[in-house]
Amino acid sequence: MKVEDLMELRHGKKLVFTNGVFDILHAGHVRYLAQAREFGDLLVVGLNSDVSARALGKGPNRPVNGEEDRAEVLRALRSVDAVILFDEPTPERLIAALRPEVHVKGGDYRIEDLPEANIVAGYGGEVRIIPLLEGRSTTSILGKLGI
Repeated sequence: MKVEDLMELRHGKKLVFTNGVFDILHAGHVRYLAQAREFGDLLVVGLNSDVSARALGKGPNRPVNGEEDRAEVLRALRSVDAVILFDEPTPERLIAALRPEVHVKGGDYRIEDLPEANIVAGYGGEVRIIPLLEGRSTTSILGKLGI
């Protein structure tokens, strides 16, 4: 989906935005996205492209699943209304274009460490941090597999 298409879908609705790699979808992701969706009428997920996911330094074999597969799995979730790929390491440009009322991140982040938080605050939006589901991560799943 493109930003322009989303603006039509958004008409009069409270937009919630989150972002990430979402490489191997697990219960922590599913619960996180469901909670994020509760903050508004539409949940848009900014999905790191394969190029930007590799740039995050998660490992030479990451992402395990390609961007199109990751996007398809996310779009299949009831809580997700749209997925937008982005190539940059952070979603600052995408957030500036979308101007979501609420930007959500997981509990492994702090608002003061998010470069996009200033953009959200600048137009009057809100940043919310959702606690993580302990013991659930793509990295730990790969570790169990010896990868």
